[in-house]
Amino acid sequence: MSRAQRLLDLIQILRSHRFPVTGAHLASQLDISLRTLYRDIATLQEQGAHIDGEPGIGYRLRPGFMLPPLMFSEDEIEALVLGVSWVTKRSDERLSAAARTALSKISAVLPSDLRNTLDAAPLLAGPSQTPQTSSLELYPVRQAIRFECKVTMTYQDQHGKQSVRTVWPFVLGFFDHVHILAAWCELREGFRHFRIDRISSLEITDQRYPRRRQALLKEWRQINGIADSLLTESDSRSA
Repeated sequence: MSRAQRLLDLIQILRSHRFPVTGAHLASQLDISLRTLYRDIATLQEQGAHIDGEPGIGYRLRPGFMLPPLMFSEDEIEALVLGVSWVTKRSDERLSAAARTALSKISAVLPSDLRNTLDAAPLLAGPSQTPQTSSLELYPVRQAIRFECKVTMTYQDQHGKQSVRTVWPFVLGFFDHVHILAAWCELREGFRHFRIDRISSLEITDQRYPRRRQALLKEWRQINGIADSLLTESDSRSA
């Protein structure tokens, strides 16, 4: 058992007891020595756990304490680092900065052994060989999706024909070579996929589209045979 897992187990044991529980009982439950238990208690207290008690008397965790960082396994930490690395190389500047900030916040509250795992994670995302070139800012697109607002845009299809579309955006897909906006198109009266690099202008309206984003997303997944939220390369076709 890793130390991080042991600390999590210790929190769970303390949470299950309404009254103080002796150090000897805790050590027995975790199959560790009393000296190790005292060090673990001190570590949790340093991390903000409100544990009352003293050696030889008993320990009690005050209600309301939660320590989410201990929920991460080493595999989960590596996944987070890889995800942040990928996002910083393939998304807009604002989202890249948010990813780095999120990882810094996680690192700041992790126990030292898990922090070392995060700092030395062996997985990195390489640079894209064919990055998309587009002057369109992705932040407004993400805002339109978040607030379920209609968008009016000028779009050029794969044959070079331009059209003005009003769409209901609900998914922004990031691929190595292109970014794809999935939306309900009022002109085509159906779901369409738009390449971001073919959008020459975009304006977020103050109109909310009539269906919830979750409902659109669910129907779109069913139509395209997508079981989860991860897009596949076959879904990057343009409108």
